[in-house]
Amino acid sequence: MFSTVYGTPKYLPFDEAHPTDATHPYRRSKLHIEHMLHDLAASDPSWQIACLRYFNPVGAHPSGLIGEAPQGTPNNLMPYVAQVATGQRPHLNVFGNDYPTLDGTGVRDYIHVMDLAEGHLAALNFLSGHSPPPPSLPAATGDPPLPTNHHTFNLGTGAGTSVLQLLEAFEAASGKTIPYQIGSRRPGDLAAYYANAHLAKKVLGWQASRSLHDMCASTWRWQNEGPTA
Repeated sequence: MFSTVYGTPKYLPFDEAHPTDATHPYRRSKLHIEHMLHDLAASDPSWQIACLRYFNPVGAHPSGLIGEAPQGTPNNLMPYVAQVATGQRPHLNVFGNDYPTLDGTGVRDYIHVMDLAEGHLAALNFLSGHSPPPPSLPAATGDPPLPTNHHTFNLGTGAGTSVLQLLEAFEAASGKTIPYQIGSRRPGDLAAYYANAHLAKKVLGWQASRSLHDMCASTWRWQNEGPTA
């Protein structure tokens, strides 16, 4: 699942009890799946289900052999920045620098894909009975009550990073200058979006451990040295 089910923040950071928002088709598709899994858990107690709401996965395997290789123009920030660094694209377009954030650019919770993979393993171990039962947690406003065999966890770092902060970190990791241009805001973009991941730490024994530099350095290694370089 994805954290996009939260929609426009009522408060930050998002915790698992934050109201969900199904007004956007993409969000609605994810929320429909969560509700289907909820219904399955409620109808058959032999199932153990965890919905993982993860935030913005970036980075690559430390070997440099496994990473993200989008076809055409990347839809996400990190691979676009990487392609600018290698000269495949002339500059990065920054959509808006007048948000109420530390530098005016959008803030997101970026999580290394290796941390995300470890979060999935922690959830599987928990569902296999290797972890204690979770504390009671109310369902998000408007959602059906949670059966005891259905669990929801945020996977994120709990820290927000702006577009310009990510760009600066990638420049430091790659040794390249990343040219960029400021443009207008895109309709529907949010100013800030980041996780409260305390429940995953308490119940799953998991927390993100890799830094923004690790995310950028592994992406650069994949982009510059990987099979598609």
